[in-house]
Amino acid sequence: MAKQNQKTKTIAVLGILTGLIVLMAFTPIGYLKVGVVSISFLMIPVALGALAKGPVAGAILGTVFGITSFAQCFGLDPFGTFLAEKNVVFTFIMCVVCRALAGFLAGLVFKCISKFTKNAPVRSSITGLSAALFNTVLFVGALIGLFGKATVGEVAEIDTSLNVIVFFATFVGINAIFEAIAAFILTGAIGTALFKAKLIEE
Repeated sequence: MAKQNQKTKTIAVLGILTGLIVLMAFTPIGYLKVGVVSISFLMIPVALGALAKGPVAGAILGTVFGITSFAQCFGLDPFGTFLAEKNVVFTFIMCVVCRALAGFLAGLVFKCISKFTKNAPVRSSITGLSAALFNTVLFVGALIGLFGKATVGEVAEIDTSLNVIVFFATFVGINAIFEAIAAFILTGAIGTALFKAKLIEE
């Protein structure tokens, strides 16, 4: 009976967070778009899933996030569309596989931190921060590794007001900072509230 209740609870948590990711992905609340750069807040529900149900849940929710990101590479996002036109398989790996791995690793970070402290704000905040950082590092790493330096130079063609240095300074710098700050604060606050409400098991 206890196992069945736990399974039901897991399905409910994943269902709610999946719905939240889809809602955020296709409404203005999920992204802050500036030119070709998209500052995403979608790793926050992924981090919350990793908090609540561990690495596998993080990976599942990361996959959902990745699928919504990949879907936008077909005319909805200029940068994503540019990459998909060059190589759709590489774009899928960058969008979906990297996000799934980021969610999984965030879950591992939470498990590791939990061995040293039971402080809910600390565990929640660090898990959120790690999720955002893993997302950025893996995404940018895949961009360079799969598409190569030549493609990086072509990015400037999307917007003639951009050059390569400005693009990467913006994408890797400002993008990563904003996502990390948002994930750190919001995941910390929401995760702490969920722990206090006993909705996340210690």
